[in-house]
Amino acid sequence: MGERKTAADDLRRRAEKHLAAQGGGESGSEMSIQRLLHELQVHQIELESQNEQLRESQVALELARARYFDLYDLAPVGYCTVDQRGVIEEGNLTLATLLGFARGALIMQRFQHFVVRDSLTAFTLCSNRLFESGEAQLLELRMVRGDGTQFWGQLSMTAAPDASGKLHLRIALNDVSERRRAEDALREQKEFSHLIAENIADFIAILDLEGRRLYNSPSYAKFVGNPRALIGSDSFADVHPEDRERVRQAFRETVASGIGQSLEYRFVMADGSFRSLESRGSVIRDSDGRIARVLVVSHDITERQRLEAEIRQLAFQDPLTKLPNRRLLQDRLTQTMAASKRSGCYSALMFLDLDNFKQLNDTGGHELGDALLIEAAARLSACVRETDTVARFGGDEFLVMISELAEDRDESDLQAGLVAEKIRSALAEPYTLTFRRADGAEIRIEHRCTASIGVALFINHELSESQILKRADSAMYDAKSSGRNSFRFYQERV
Repeated sequence: MGERKTAADDLRRRAEKHLAAQGGGESGSEMSIQRLLHELQVHQIELESQNEQLRESQVALELARARYFDLYDLAPVGYCTVDQRGVIEEGNLTLATLLGFARGALIMQRFQHFVVRDSLTAFTLCSNRLFESGEAQLLELRMVRGDGTQFWGQLSMTAAPDASGKLHLRIALNDVSERRRAEDALREQKEFSHLIAENIADFIAILDLEGRRLYNSPSYAKFVGNPRALIGSDSFADVHPEDRERVRQAFRETVASGIGQSLEYRFVMADGSFRSLESRGSVIRDSDGRIARVLVVSHDITERQRLEAEIRQLAFQDPLTKLPNRRLLQDRLTQTMAASKRSGCYSALMFLDLDNFKQLNDTGGHELGDALLIEAAARLSACVRETDTVARFGGDEFLVMISELAEDRDESDLQAGLVAEKIRSALAEPYTLTFRRADGAEIRIEHRCTASIGVALFINHELSESQILKRADSAMYDAKSSGRNSFRFYQERV
């Protein structure tokens, strides 16, 4: 810049000298004037070029300042320079926003002012370590904004000397509160899942795509009941051989479709016995959405199945005599009527009432009466075919259903009569009844009991179930009226 000014001054002096010479009457050389003008024009061009360069430099400087603003002030991370006392000497807009302060008010504040008291020791230790070793430090601590709200901050700290050689802290601050909350939630979820897996009564297993065990809950290991190594073992090997292929196929379908299945099967215990399990499988996917594992939750349903069987038994079986009850007989009556329609054969329903049973029950007690009912039920069952049905209707009343007699009515009457007489004769035989008194003594007595039997024939769906039952009941009362210990067929009343 100084050289350009000297050249301009030199040209100016030469021009002034030349003009003065002309004004003094001396004739100047035209050639020298032309040369001077040329030099002036050249210098003017040089000045204009220099001005253009200055303007371009100014534009470049403004662009650099804008980029600096974008990169520094608008960075997603807060930046600041802090001296060894902790005083903030410089900070960007992001830092001011994170700390809830105006940028101007932030300068000359102590950085420690924004650190929660419980985290001050950690900040001081890291700062001292940085100044002593020069190694960059990374830590997370709780910080507080100007309005008093707190957040988790991640500090990346380095040390750099200023113009005088003094070390200053350069801090990059990032708000990691969301990440910390997510990590806390994930940790709580893992702890919760661990507690469930450790304490749940159900059995939890994680299998690979071949069905090998990768994880087993303590309840599962306890259920298996032997010291064999479960991890890496084939889960299908413990399934009952008759159920194994069905379970394996359900597993394959779950892996192929991603849709879980639930099924029941028998599990082989360490002692060779079997327990019934109900298992539900569901897939576990990796970060790419591919099926990577199968989670199986199982529970022992052996006791439940036993109770269900008992409930079914109570629903369709008389608990005292173990005979079908009225409900099951009604179901079989419906089936017999349908079979009669197909075959064209008659069937018979017999209604039996034990004679003078109430007297025995009242004098001997319910235990004696129950013993008689059990023995009568056994005799009834011995009198009929396996395809026939003997049921307890209630109290001292029984029902016997004889299916598939003959297509001819008279022949069917004869067949039903033979069965009825066989039953009457069997029930009339003496009973040896054993029962235990209240004092513990076992008493054995002999008792005679007879039965009155009513017989009603039916075919196809000519009669309803209730009509058939009413006819057999009516015939039974006819037998009682005729002196008991007999059977009667239903007769139409005129």
